[in-house]
Amino acid sequence: MKKTIKNTHWDILIIGGGATGIGAAIDAASRGYKTLLVERDDYGKGTSSKSTKLIHGGVRYLQQGNFSLVLEALKERAILKRNAPHIVHDLKFVVPTYDWWESPFYGIGLKLYDWLAGKEGFGDSEFLSKEETVKYIPTVSQEGLRGGVIYHDGQFDDTRLLVNMMQTAKEQGAIILNYTEFLEFTKNDQNVICGAVIQDVFSKEKTKIKTKSIINATGVFSDSIRQKDEPSLQRIISSSQGVHIVLDKEFLPGNTAIMIPDTEDGRVLFAVPWHDKILIGTTDTPVSEYSSEPLPKKDEINFLLTHAAKYLTMTPTKKDVRSIFVGLRPLVKNGNAENTAEISREHVIEISKSGLISIAGGKWTTYRKMAEDVIDKATMVALIPFVKSETEFLNIHGYCTPNAQQNLLAIYGTDAKNIEELTENNPELAVQIHPDYPFIKAQIIWAAQQEDAKTIEDVLARRIRFLFLDAKASIDSCELVANLLAGELGKDKDWIQKQITDYTVLAKQYIL
Repeated sequence: MKKTIKNTHWDILIIGGGATGIGAAIDAASRGYKTLLVERDDYGKGTSSKSTKLIHGGVRYLQQGNFSLVLEALKERAILKRNAPHIVHDLKFVVPTYDWWESPFYGIGLKLYDWLAGKEGFGDSEFLSKEETVKYIPTVSQEGLRGGVIYHDGQFDDTRLLVNMMQTAKEQGAIILNYTEFLEFTKNDQNVICGAVIQDVFSKEKTKIKTKSIINATGVFSDSIRQKDEPSLQRIISSSQGVHIVLDKEFLPGNTAIMIPDTEDGRVLFAVPWHDKILIGTTDTPVSEYSSEPLPKKDEINFLLTHAAKYLTMTPTKKDVRSIFVGLRPLVKNGNAENTAEISREHVIEISKSGLISIAGGKWTTYRKMAEDVIDKATMVALIPFVKSETEFLNIHGYCTPNAQQNLLAIYGTDAKNIEELTENNPELAVQIHPDYPFIKAQIIWAAQQEDAKTIEDVLARRIRFLFLDAKASIDSCELVANLLAGELGKDKDWIQKQITDYTVLAKQYIL
């Protein structure tokens, strides 16, 4: 690490390697500012890898009357699809209706959604008959079914996009370091932040750096960084957790998602096709303890299974769950909201007396706008010349127009041909890492060589998503992956054994 950043003064230091932090690094570096980002774990280890995998305007925010947030998110949805078409794509959603009033009620709301999207819309919503609804969703419960409404939104793979964003930031000139922890601020005689101490997580080597501004983009951990700056500060994060379960495709065949607009806890529930599985989520349970690996509660699991059974002809049980994952929402406290489902998802930027810039709230879809806003503020704090953001027109690494022949490597965009070259040069790398799944050895090599993967978890959780698709099967392949990684990273047998043990312990948390 020291070689990379020795004797360097930075314009902007960003703490946190999730969507907001890496988005900010892209924005800052593309404006020409000297930018360093440090992430204590791996990119997207926390919230950014555990989303519902949707790039959307937020249908639920219409119910809350938050039109400004919907408009902003719809605009950002279109920008993201334009800038990363290899990862972000259109997805059809059907709202099945069982009461006489539901189709006109939800239909009008979705027509408003279309209207707000304007020319940036992904497709027009339509009313469906019972027969058309069943055609789109063959396994929908037909008892009392009257029809449905179909609408369009966006879908993506969150950490595949995040890895490409990290590569984009580097291409723009930023230095991006995972497994590098922020330890403390350094301040001048006026008690204004002028630098920081950071540490390589593996070697424990510390480095002092100078910087003109620091951005705290640590999501649910924002308060811990804020209180390192000023211990007496009031906490601003009020988090809730969202649980998702992953089922086999047979529960919802086809390529159409289901949206349940009103559940018992007031949340929207989705059943979404994703990487040849079905993802069902999410819950909204207030939490006060924050962890990068939060655990689901029994009633959350039961809630998801019960609602899935209510709307699907096949009744999923705990045995059918291939993986379960939990994400924490970094919500900003609102004195008027009675529960976390009602707290706005809009982002907030705070500047402390000593100059620390904290950004919190927001959602994956609006990461680019959040980044633009926070770098605008950073230029004022750092007293550096203002340069207008151009990220609205900046293609994300891997950019290419997807073709009809979608395959395993399509999501890599232009990098797909480089991975294919690995297999051409060494046919052994075309071998699958598990007989039941399409992932190949070349993807592991590529993750180590080009995507900063340093552990089995980095690869199986966030580079190829195996942990999220079938946790038990991913454990079966972890020894092979450990050996491949050890060869690339120059690690010994003890490292391999520890990696296998650590990954197995983690993956068991994803198994019911």
